[in-house]
This record gives sequence, C-alpha cells and structure tokens, in this order.
Amino acid sequence: MAKLGKPSRVLVGLGAGNSLADMKSQSVRPDIVDTYLVGVGAGAWPTWNSPDGAYITYTAQAIQAYGATPMFTLYQMAQNGDGNLSGIANATFMNNYWGQVRLMYQRIAALNAPALINLEPDFWGYVWAQAPGHDPTQLPAVVNSQAECSGLPNTAAGIGQCLVQMGRKIAPNALIGFPPSFWAATPAAMGAEMQVVGAHLADFIVAQTSDRDAGCMEVATPPAECAGRSGPFYWDENNIATPNFHQSQSGISDYRTALSNGLPILWWQTPMGIPSATPGGTNQHYRDNRVDYMLRNTQEYGDIHTFAIVFSAGGTFQTSISTDGGQFARLLGQYLAQGGAALR
Repeated sequence: MAKLGKPSRVLVGLGAGNSLADMKSQSVRPDIVDTYLVGVGAGAWPTWNSPDGAYITYTAQAIQAYGATPMFTLYQMAQNGDGNLSGIANATFMNNYWGQVRLMYQRIAALNAPALINLEPDFWGYVWAQAPGHDPTQLPAVVNSQAECSGLPNTAAGIGQCLVQMGRKIAPNALIGFPPSFWAATPAAMGAEMQVVGAHLADFIVAQTSDRDAGCMEVATPPAECAGRSGPFYWDENNIATPNFHQSQSGISDYRTALSNGLPILWWQTPMGIPSATPGGTNQHYRDNRVDYMLRNTQEYGDIHTFAIVFSAGGTFQTSISTDGGQFARLLGQYLAQGGAALR
C-alpha cells in the first residue's frame, strides 16, 4: 500500500465511536481514520453539510490535518432496513443510490490525495443468502442506466462491478475494498461470489473482525445491538479453544486465496474492549481481547498480508478510546515504539 505514503509496516486505524477530539486528548495518532457514509435520499450523508457532499471534504481535511489517511465506509444499501434488498431493482432508489456514489467519488477525487473506501458491509452477505442458487448474477438490479457502467449487467453482480468501474473513472486516488460476510458461507464460497461481483479487481480485502465487544453478547440481558447471537464470543488468545485468533486468520487467508489476485488485507471494525476472565461487563465497558492480542501479536497479521487494522466501537454500547482506560493508547504506543510489524 505504498500509494498511501505511510510507513512500511502494518498500519493502525480508528473508526466509529472514536472522535478526533478524543484522539487528540490522549495523543493517539492513528494512520487511518474511518467514517461512515449512510442513507439514500432525504437525510442521507450528502445533506449533512452544504453544498451536497461537503461532509466528505470537511471530514477528510480534518483527518488529513491530523496526519491520518481518511477512510470512508459506504453503507447506503441498509437504507430500507438490514437485509431488505427490494431497492436494488427499483429505478428511483438506485438512481438516487448511484448519484450519491458518484458524488462520493467526485468529492474524493477533489482531495488530490489517497483515500480508502470500504464498499457496503453486510450487503454482500445478504446477496449471497437471497440470490437464487447463491448466484448474484441471478438477482436483478438497476446498474447500466449509469453512464460509467452502461456495459455492465443489471444484476447484483453488476452493482459490485459498477462500484469499481465508477471509482476507477472518477477517483483514481481512491483505494477500494470489499468486505465479504462469512455468516453462513465458507471462505471458498464467499470467494467465488465476490469474484463475480468484481471484488478481485479492487485494491484490498476488508476483513470484518467483529462488530461487537464479546462481553456485550455474554450478559444475561444484552442491549438490542448485541441480542440474538449464539456464542461462544470471547476468542482464545492461546489459540486452542474455539473461537480463536488463528482460526480467524486462517478463514480470511482462505478467502484471499479463493478470491485470487493476491490483494492485501485490512481488518475492520475490530472491537475495543479490555481483556477479562469474567464474562460480560457493562455498557461501554464490556470485555474483549482483540485490541490486546492484535496490537501485541501484530506480526502474525503482517505475515498473512495484512496492511492495516482499524479498530472501532461498532455500536452505541461498545468500548471506545474514551472508555477503555487508556488501553488503546498504551498498546499503540508500545507497538510504534517497537517499530511496527513488517509487511509481507
């Protein structure tokens, strides 16, 4: 990832739930800062500042001024509700959708500097689950009404291909990544699907670490954002019991092999809780050991072609740098003092 102009080591980033003000107060200087772009139509991200789309400009400039590379997570497909794919075949919805994607790329192009884009987390898992035969080429969608994508198929596969093609035409400074969702499919199956949608033509792979602190899902009465999941949730740092860190690394490595093209990996939405032998915890203080393990064993990630790990709260009740007692600041400082993990 030499295009980013960053040190040649595994980069460390922060995302949702971690403000620049909190970073400055702890003298935490991440390499990457991630921001969500959500909604389609009224109230969506283009309307958050004036003129339309200026939110990207202002946000990116603030992040760059702090010495970090901006990353944007495009999360527009959830507008109709998580897993509701009815909009992708609706011309009105999709013309609005594509108009906002185009605006995103235009605003990023105007930065004249690199920016990372994470394209539609969760959406690809829902496509795999709902497409006939798990084949995204069999799920109708509105795509080739867009000038940049006039030759592409009107299918869910075409959506992914258009996201890449539009980005290449409008914002060559944008580095694009797709996040597969391993809810039910094997790494090989997800790799096959994501090849069809064009993920192998992107610049990197987004590995979704988890979106919640383990302890939030362990408590007897979890908040809604942590309810309805089956455990165990806390990863074994000795890599013996299931789940554990080596299993997670192996899964994304197998996906990378199936996807082909040898793309580097960015781990995203990595929970920020604090290790504990006691299950559970309290709101914004739930236990988790991903920060502790991944910043102390970062070379394991460099060895499987990771170029960055981005940590974020992933929900209202999750741990962040403002509630972790200084854990992230301490471990990041130690990681950087040791020179960082080498890239492979």
